[in-house]
Amino acid sequence: MQNSKSLSELLARGGKRLSQLKERVEERSQVLTQVRAALPPRLARAVVSAGVDQGRLTIGVCGAVWASRLRYSTDLVKKRVSKSAGFEILTIKIRVVPPA
Repeated sequence: MQNSKSLSELLARGGKRLSQLKERVEERSQVLTQVRAALPPRLARAVVSAGVDQGRLTIGVCGAVWASRLRYSTDLVKKRVSKSAGFEILTIKIRVVPPA
């Protein structure tokens, strides 16, 4: 039987894959903050996830109604997030995320 280790021990030890995952989570968290800052407060609260991959900003919202409302603001979000992130957002994809 293998020696068991606590989760905090495994996380502290790290490794290449874990470091990449941690970096990706931090990037997504930063993008989420930038997207929320670009929106009115009520709409920003409906955004639950955001990430950029190859110039495509994907935004997850908590309902179809919020997705529809967000579609009216895509040009503004694209401009503001591009400016704050320091790279160009080419397209935006909006997804409805199932509740946790």
